[in-house]
Amino acid sequence: QVQLVESGGGLVQPGGSLRLSCAASRNIVSTNAMGWYRQAPGKQRELVARITSDGNTYYADSVKGRFTISRDNAKNTIYLQMNSLEPEDTAVYYCHGIQYHVNYWGQGTQVTVSS
Repeated sequence: QVQLVESGGGLVQPGGSLRLSCAASRNIVSTNAMGWYRQAPGKQRELVARITSDGNTYYADSVKGRFTISRDNAKNTIYLQMNSLEPEDTAVYYCHGIQYHVNYWGQGTQVTVSS
C-alpha cells in the first residue's frame, strides 16, 4: 500500500505562483510514472502533468509554459510548480501514481485563484 500526501495549495491572486508537493510513503517516484490531476466544480478530473521514471514529461495544453512537474527520488516526492496562475486553474489538485497495476491517489489539495 502506498500513501500519497499533497501539500502546498491555497489562495493566490491571478498571475501568482504556487508549488504543490506530493510525498509518497515508499519508493514509487523513481520507478513509476507519477502525475498531477485536477478537478474543478462540475467538471471531470483531468490530467495536468505527468513525469515518467526516466524523466519524460507531459503537460496539458492549458498549462504548457506555466506549470513544471519535477521529482526528488531521494525524498520520494514530486512537485508541481505553477506560475502565471489564472482563475481557470482553480480546482482540487490530486497526485497520482501506479505501482504493480494499482492506482494510488492523494487526498487532494485545493488551489483557488482569485482576486
